Amino acid sequence: MAVTEPERRAMTHALALAAHGPRGANPQVGAVILSPAGDIIAEGWHHGAGTPHAEVDALSKLPADAARGATAVVTLEPCNHTGRTGPCALALIEAGVSRVVYALDDPGAVSGGGAERLRTAGVEVESGEQAAAATALITDWLTAQRLGRPHVTVKWAQSLDGRAAAADGTSQWITGAEARADVHRRRAVADAIVVGTGTVLADDPALTARDGDALFDHQPVPVVIGSRETPADAALHRHPHEPLFFGTRDLTAVLADLHARGLQTVFVEGGPTLASAFIAAGLADRILAYVAPVLLGGDRLALTDIGASSIREAHRLTIDEWVPLGADRLAIAHPVRTEEGEL
Repeated sequence: MAVTEPERRAMTHALALAAHGPRGANPQVGAVILSPAGDIIAEGWHHGAGTPHAEVDALSKLPADAARGATAVVTLEPCNHTGRTGPCALALIEAGVSRVVYALDDPGAVSGGGAERLRTAGVEVESGEQAAAATALITDWLTAQRLGRPHVTVKWAQSLDGRAAAADGTSQWITGAEARADVHRRRAVADAIVVGTGTVLADDPALTARDGDALFDHQPVPVVIGSRETPADAALHRHPHEPLFFGTRDLTAVLADLHARGLQTVFVEGGPTLASAFIAAGLADRILAYVAPVLLGGDRLALTDIGASSIREAHRLTIDEWVPLGADRLAIAHPVRTEEGEL
């Protein structure tokens, strides 16, 4: 049976509900319960770790047996495991739901399999409705689940001719105030901000997320990669979080360590060398390139060696959005993956 128009509208609403939930180790999920006539009779979303999942949150708002014969529309496949809460697939079965429409399969080795459990119990299941929108909502979580590492955003600012600094090394400020404010807003939703020791020694960055002169409530954990010693009086030592230092060039090992610490999103803005290293290693999931209408010339390029010696080896990108920020422009892009490495 194809997805109905009321179910499509319900999925759109469920995605909006999901966005109310907190970002974190758990995905943002929304759920809507439809009567057999296609009317919304309950809705819910996941409010955070340890709280009822979206389906159970929605079901809890109904009287006993009110969901019998109903359709549940959910942004993620109902889970099939017991953690702090029970399996959502079982909760739907016990409530008497006759049909489930969901957007994305749960990639978890333990939590996945809810759809099969529902089908085995005689519940009709449809998947894939508005999958692209659901993916965009929980891309960070999906990356962590599928790849076992944080989702990585690589950011840089450049002149129109691709330079990150002038010939004398000065780089403040290539972009304007609007672009810099945008960077801080994006820092404020990241779990970690990563730089190299070269950036620490050259710029002494605070690595905080600021709203004007005030700090945002959420601050990314500062991470420094490199073997050179960081001065004891460096600004990052006054960060609200204790900095993490990695004296290795093994970026995969660094990301594995951050993942083990529960850090799910990484914001890399450590200069051309580090940015290029993440791209060359195939570890950049999102690119943020802030482009200013200024020409600098010289050899201070925004990127260095990324392992592309020919056009055939170029790192192809898909541009998701061009964002105007005052006189500047932000290109938001993601790498074009091969079928084997597709996220």
